Amino acid sequence: MKDEAEQIRTSFVFLFFHEEISFVMATLADIAELLSVPVPAGAGSLLISGVAMLPDARGDELSYLGSDRLLPQFAQTRAGAVLVQRRVKLPADPGRPVLVVDDADLAVARVLELFAPPIPRPNVGIDPGARVDPSAVVGDGARIGPFVFIGERTTIGARTVLHSGVYIGADTVVGDDCELFPNVVVRERCELGNRVVIHASSVIGSDGFGYRWDGSKHAKIPQIGRVIIEDDVEIGSCVCVDRAKFAATRVGRGSKIDNLVQIAHNAVLGPHCIMAGQSGVAGSVTLGSGVMLGGQCAVRDHVHMADGSMLGPCSGAMDDVEPKQIVTGLPAIPHRQFLREQAAMRHLPELRSEVRKLQEELAELKRTLAPPPH
Repeated sequence: MKDEAEQIRTSFVFLFFHEEISFVMATLADIAELLSVPVPAGAGSLLISGVAMLPDARGDELSYLGSDRLLPQFAQTRAGAVLVQRRVKLPADPGRPVLVVDDADLAVARVLELFAPPIPRPNVGIDPGARVDPSAVVGDGARIGPFVFIGERTTIGARTVLHSGVYIGADTVVGDDCELFPNVVVRERCELGNRVVIHASSVIGSDGFGYRWDGSKHAKIPQIGRVIIEDDVEIGSCVCVDRAKFAATRVGRGSKIDNLVQIAHNAVLGPHCIMAGQSGVAGSVTLGSGVMLGGQCAVRDHVHMADGSMLGPCSGAMDDVEPKQIVTGLPAIPHRQFLREQAAMRHLPELRSEVRKLQEELAELKRTLAPPPH
């Protein structure tokens, strides 16, 4: 998708420079071409300079509408044109050019690539301030920034970018077309696949949290395994992926990990998993394909979440979760049951009053029906 957007950017996007700031502009017709949708009549030459939310958009900006509940904002927006989800019921006269798409969020993602400012990257080659062990292999077109450390017998793939301050330990493999942002640490014997992105200050391969009480102290259990990050994984900032006690902690291909996430030793994530911010999985957890974890949720050690299952935000999975099941709460239970229980909880004060009233009425009834004393 990036390659296609870059080709279209090269062919039709105009660049304006003012006081060392570059402004990107594209015609609405060319944006329609990028999205493979019809060009609004008479609006193909409209110049678009960026993307904004409906309330904030200016006349030279594109906005988007993905839900009927935002129609009031659509009626008030000053956006030059709007991407509209196909299922949204627009008025007969929208009042502005619209591009009707199947998925507004996905369409916005494609358009944003046109307007995204380039990320500053080190030059191709090895910066003089970097320290690369003579036994390491650096692939063609790689960019090794200042103060990068690359250890013994390590391999860095072609076109991979290591920003300033990255540490790569010994006997580690980093694949092709990866990008590691400043101060990322990848310790010894880890393996990163191709097209892996790791954002600033994340740590891959720190020791797993393994201790055993020996009668007088917490004895450390050696963590001699490694971490394997498969192809097309993106990891946010300040994420910790711990090395395994033995074998490997694994993050499956295409998985996306948000900031401030903990993945403990010997955890195995299947392909295309999603972990939102401040979530965590304990040791030996296994996640199937396409599992989604909400923000601030946790999965207990040795729990298995099957393919397509979901754990809601601020929840804790204490037991295995079935395929495609949605669970919520602490401990997590099926989502619909959780909603019913929460709805019942809101009525507890009223129920308490009702129960007290019934108790008083029952006590009075007992007194009324009690036989007279002899």
